[in-house]
Amino acid sequence: MRSDPRRIPVAVATTTVLTLSLLAACGKKDTAPPAPPPATVSVITVAPAAVAVTDELPGRVEASRIAQVRARTPGIVLKRVFQEGGDVKAGDVLFRIDPAEFQANYASAQAAVAKAEANLAQADLKVKRYKPLLAAQAVSQQEYDDAVTAQKQAAADLATARAARQTAGLTLGYATVTAPISGRVGRALVTEGALVGQGEATPMATVQQLDQIYVTITQSSTEMAQLRQALASGRLKSAGRDQAKVTLLMENGEDYGQTGKLLFSDVSVDETTGSVSMRAEFPNPKRTLLPGMYVRARLEQGVNEAAITVPQQAVVRGAEGSSVMVVGSDNKVVARPVKAEAAAGDKWIVSDGLKGGERIIVEGFQKAKPGATVTPQPWQAAAPANGAAPAAAK
Repeated sequence: MRSDPRRIPVAVATTTVLTLSLLAACGKKDTAPPAPPPATVSVITVAPAAVAVTDELPGRVEASRIAQVRARTPGIVLKRVFQEGGDVKAGDVLFRIDPAEFQANYASAQAAVAKAEANLAQADLKVKRYKPLLAAQAVSQQEYDDAVTAQKQAAADLATARAARQTAGLTLGYATVTAPISGRVGRALVTEGALVGQGEATPMATVQQLDQIYVTITQSSTEMAQLRQALASGRLKSAGRDQAKVTLLMENGEDYGQTGKLLFSDVSVDETTGSVSMRAEFPNPKRTLLPGMYVRARLEQGVNEAAITVPQQAVVRGAEGSSVMVVGSDNKVVARPVKAEAAAGDKWIVSDGLKGGERIIVEGFQKAKPGATVTPQPWQAAAPANGAAPAAAK
């Protein structure tokens, strides 16, 4: 059988096409895709600076002065004069007790004084008459001595009568119950018609002075010991009691607009809680702070004159502690463990792990892995938002 010479070019052409296709495929497989560009991250360059070290501590609001209004004399309450929950000034009338009996006693005491004054006047005249008669021996020495003794006794009786009148006047005055201090008066503890002061000084109301107002702050003895150690070693410089500022966060997290001052720190540690109490004083013109309220006090503990601070969002917290992402001079990322010991506004004070001049990542963590090369750009801080401070880094 003879082969058809017309079929040979077709076979050769087919083989040639397949060969070229395979070569093209092999060429595409060996060509690698281009590498992606380095990720862009936002960084800051840390530098030491003087920073006020603050601590956020729990506190309770207390009135600066508290006075219990009590009945100082027995009687029936005739009238409550004040408005419950209102402001009063020292000396304002709060209650009126039936004064009839005390008025009668005062009138009797006044009459006793008049009688004693008359007796003393008579005794004085008698001594004056007897003195020249004694010189003329018209009266005996005994008679003159008796007249002088009667004069002294009349003077003593007058002093006693005057003291009794003063006591009666005080008792009459106690029938008008007044505010001992200026402040806000609470609810009335007695009503009209009640018998008060019978055998004991009956509580009638309470007045509390709210401007200025106190905040009692508690700090653990351990934290206080660490603070004193830092001050003694020179890591912190004391702000001084007069310079130490205290600010407050309300129960709802809002900042209290007034700045207070630290008055004193207790001299002993509470055995049950292991804490030390401190007292701060705040102006309270709008009566925003009320006794018994729970607050958070931000107390300036000292000044770190060479502190390294980083934005709180730059600190990564994990099971092994806190760390930051450092960008080296070759733009490679290195995870660096740090110790963030205290807050300063929206930043952490880093006491170990960083030094001035190093760059750390603030934004772009998800694009930066340890060992990767990045393109750093300066970080622009956002406008601060109102609200509570973040929890401390561990």
